[in-house]
Amino acid sequence: MTRARAVDADPSGTLLSLAVLLSAGGGPTASWRHLAESGDEHAREVVRLIDRGEAVPDAIAERATQTGDESWGDVAAAWSVAETVGAPLADTLRVVADSVRDDVELRADVRVALAEPTASARLMMWLPLLGLIVGAGLGLDTIGVLFRTPAGAACLVTGVVLILLARRWTKRLVRAAQPDPGTPGMHEELLAAALSGGVSVRRAREVLAMCDEYTPSATRGSADADRVLELSHAAGVPAVELLRAAALRARSLARADGRMRGARLGTRLLIPMGVCTLPAFLLLGVAPMLISIVTSTPLPTFAG
Repeated sequence: MTRARAVDADPSGTLLSLAVLLSAGGGPTASWRHLAESGDEHAREVVRLIDRGEAVPDAIAERATQTGDESWGDVAAAWSVAETVGAPLADTLRVVADSVRDDVELRADVRVALAEPTASARLMMWLPLLGLIVGAGLGLDTIGVLFRTPAGAACLVTGVVLILLARRWTKRLVRAAQPDPGTPGMHEELLAAALSGGVSVRRAREVLAMCDEYTPSATRGSADADRVLELSHAAGVPAVELLRAAALRARSLARADGRMRGARLGTRLLIPMGVCTLPAFLLLGVAPMLISIVTSTPLPTFAG
């Protein structure tokens, strides 16, 4: 997903506007319609689906498919939770909007951290071609050596294999450095929203389980939430604020982890460069020049 697409698909702006309308006394469907009439693209699509008979959470979840942004599934789950338990919808949307915005910023930070090592690796892929161009510029028949001599053919095949291996290796390293899917801390936020409606922990769990069709965050992260609930019970303090603090901590840890992934990637990309890219440069760029020089230089003759 490009940065422009991420900004367009980000639901936080729509949610904050919707929360204001709800706080002012607007009904849920009426607030969506007012927002759609103001020109909000997301609201227009949601209203279109509502008019076709879909429930509001289902209409919101459809935006995840349309935009490719999974955070719309989180919004659908939050809406469903608030409606089911009677939690304040406007407050719930504000909390989710903050979480989604933090996640967008986190992923932008990760993209920035990964950009430099990834660009360096891609640039190094062109070294073998640069070697061929330099050889041709020096007047050496490097292309002919690669295609018309056994030694050149061996260099060509081995070099191409190394380049392909380097590309595949680099892609795997970059893919592994990407942040995990889902919004960090969203499970804790959804559980806090359910508990803010005054239901028991058991009922809150049941409500979240029913929202699993919208987002994996409805059930993912249960172990962390369990520890927070145990602390709440032992200390005799409300669990809602503890859960939201845990969600904030999860987002902070995810941001730090993203920066570390970028730093580690810069080091790990040196491995395919050293093992594959540089040997390919020697085989496709340097070796043909040496072979061309050796084969085109007449051997000296000595008088008998």
